[in-house]
Amino acid sequence: MTGAELLVRCLEREGVRYVFGVPGEETLHVNEALARSSIQFVPVRHEQAAAFMADVWGRLTGHAGVCLATLGPGATNLATGLADANLDRAPAVAITGQLARHLLHKESHQYVDIVDVFRPFTKWNARIETGAVVAEAVRKAFKRAQEEKPGACHLELPEDVAQGPAEGEPLLADRPRRPSPDRPSLARAADIINRAEHPLILAGNGVIRGWASKDLTVLAERAQIPVVTTFMAKGAISADHPLARTTVGLASDDPARVGFTSADVVIAVGYDPVEYSAAQWNPTGQLQIVHIDFTAAEVDARYQPAVEVVADVREALELLAPLVAVRPERAPPSRPPDDPRRLDDGFPLLPQRIIWDLESVLKPDDLVISDVGAHKLWVAKRFRARVPNGVIISNGFAAMGIGLPGAIAAKLAQPERRVVVVTGDGGLLMNIQELETAVRLGLGFVVLIFRDDGYGVIRWKQERQFGRAAGVDFGNPDFVALAHAFGCEGVRVNAAKDLRPALEAALRARGPVLIDCPVDYRENDRLAEY
Repeated sequence: MTGAELLVRCLEREGVRYVFGVPGEETLHVNEALARSSIQFVPVRHEQAAAFMADVWGRLTGHAGVCLATLGPGATNLATGLADANLDRAPAVAITGQLARHLLHKESHQYVDIVDVFRPFTKWNARIETGAVVAEAVRKAFKRAQEEKPGACHLELPEDVAQGPAEGEPLLADRPRRPSPDRPSLARAADIINRAEHPLILAGNGVIRGWASKDLTVLAERAQIPVVTTFMAKGAISADHPLARTTVGLASDDPARVGFTSADVVIAVGYDPVEYSAAQWNPTGQLQIVHIDFTAAEVDARYQPAVEVVADVREALELLAPLVAVRPERAPPSRPPDDPRRLDDGFPLLPQRIIWDLESVLKPDDLVISDVGAHKLWVAKRFRARVPNGVIISNGFAAMGIGLPGAIAAKLAQPERRVVVVTGDGGLLMNIQELETAVRLGLGFVVLIFRDDGYGVIRWKQERQFGRAAGVDFGNPDFVALAHAFGCEGVRVNAAKDLRPALEAALRARGPVLIDCPVDYRENDRLAEY
């Protein structure tokens, strides 16, 4: 058995179903082993897209997505997607080829020390130096990628190790154990919450990762505590729930309007500072904080918990709820009236109208994947998520280009769900080549393009700060013709009334459908109102 064959057998033992990547000379033996395995290799058109697919697979399933690239430029092309997975806490494992070991001491064709390059944005990465350690290395990569906080791991397989003999068998794939909460910290947390007059829950991405949404809702209902979520925790409590307040993540979010200023205790559950800095919601550092997360709190002058419950988030909430006093139901806080702009018939369309029409045609368990740009802020602030993982947002690393590759991974992971990619024209064209991948795989989803012919969020911030924009405008192809060139459908919205029927028809299609929807971003200053 060769090193490549053992590596693939180890992937099978880990339950891997797909490997996303671009084949290369230094991965020939890995690809050959994959072809004789139960794993489907999905050839993509750019390695960055492969890493994004592994990223989104990890978010949706909790199991590490896997991407494969050759040495040199193939490997470096993975960087953005792996960094995104690492900062957005998505389990992913990258495998890259490399020259034979006897060439690594000198200048050689396409050689870069990828292990050194990847070190800053992976949880763990290593070169497999001998066939004797393949099984251990693969098991460690998956274990580290999937344990809290999840992230990206990387294995480099030199060509001679891939071709040479390997020893051993795949190791047992176990799920990382998450600690149970200690009783003193639970009691202290309950005491602080029971004494609070105006507690507030800040729910972060850890609630989604820990499948703890039901337990979060039980705690909130028992003690009648309003809940604010981060962008990546949308759906941790249904947007329709009377205790659901809003999502936070903008520097312009007003702590007073959101509820932080009036709170005397903030229960931070699964909160990650990369989602929304504590300096934004606790600028004085004086708020009393109860920290509930898989790991201990980050050291931050604005985030100094009175108690830390370090444990599995779901179990911690389950055990904490009975210790918290039942409070009578309060009249739900008055919600802002529906924005009349959601029905505006102007053209180009206001973001409020686009989001409203999108909400109107989707079911609660449909999946929205947002790329990065001004449209992401509107999805994060206005789209009402009703279930966990109903909205996928890149926010820790905030990498443009994730939307289209992410939809491919989502349809492979959860084919029963309808998927809509919400993207800008800037982010879409960063990985538009993957439309061919989607067509080849026969995957059906909708790509809703907020088209403004520029980098909209940067234009908005330039105009606010400098009174003018510079270097943000670009041209666009005919998106309908481009869709047809890739072998799928394209629709152009020419009036506000066109959007909803276009979405309804696209959701019924069997293949990808691009909807070119011009947007008027003059309303961006209203984002902080939501």
